Amino acid sequence: MTIKWLLLTLLCWPLLIWQGKRVRKLALRLPEAAGRRSGMQGRGEPLRLLICGDSAAAGVGIAQQQRAFAGRLVELLAKRYQVNWQLAAKTGIDCAGLNNLLQQLYSHSNAVYQLDLVVVSIGVNDVTAHRNKVEFQRQIRALLSRLATDFTDPYVLFSAVPPMQHFTALPSPLNYWLGLKAAMLNQALASELNNWPKAKLVYSNLAVRADMLAEDGFHPSETGCKIWAQLVFDAFELIEQPK
Repeated sequence: MTIKWLLLTLLCWPLLIWQGKRVRKLALRLPEAAGRRSGMQGRGEPLRLLICGDSAAAGVGIAQQQRAFAGRLVELLAKRYQVNWQLAAKTGIDCAGLNNLLQQLYSHSNAVYQLDLVVVSIGVNDVTAHRNKVEFQRQIRALLSRLATDFTDPYVLFSAVPPMQHFTALPSPLNYWLGLKAAMLNQALASELNNWPKAKLVYSNLAVRADMLAEDGFHPSETGCKIWAQLVFDAFELIEQPK
């Protein structure tokens, strides 16, 4: 995979640069979903949940948080738990930026914050910033260290970096090149998570259909968020009720 990416880089670098600049110039800029970013919902055993990460987690391309990923996941969890939830997500953020965001939000005292589950959406902006595997893995390690020490060692579910080769906003061969890079960062992510018993990578082999993408061809649509939330919910259920 790395060899394929390097070969494509060498053969197509001028074209990739031109396509990347053109995509940035012409990209449809959609706002983050409106609505509450914290609350309590459901009945049952208490579950303290943090959803954090990038524009996909923030609900870009969807009108309301209730119908975006966070809202869909909370809705599923609330059928079994009393969910005390918070969303900490920002457009354009990469893994280093997420570490900084969590530090800003939760480092006002020496208190240990009570969390049972953290769901992380990160990586696409690391791909577009050409982050290498070593640096990405280092930032993931720093994030997990923070969660383990400052947040009562919760379960952590990482959504895999999506298959960017299927983003309709991206022309060929840029889409294929970024898709290879995303797969490489997923390898680094999976490798790091092997060192953390309470962390898991949530990955799907489902084919990405056009209706799973928002109007911008880059972020998940309402349909995509519903599928995504179900995948994360199912992964958490396997943790809670191992077979």
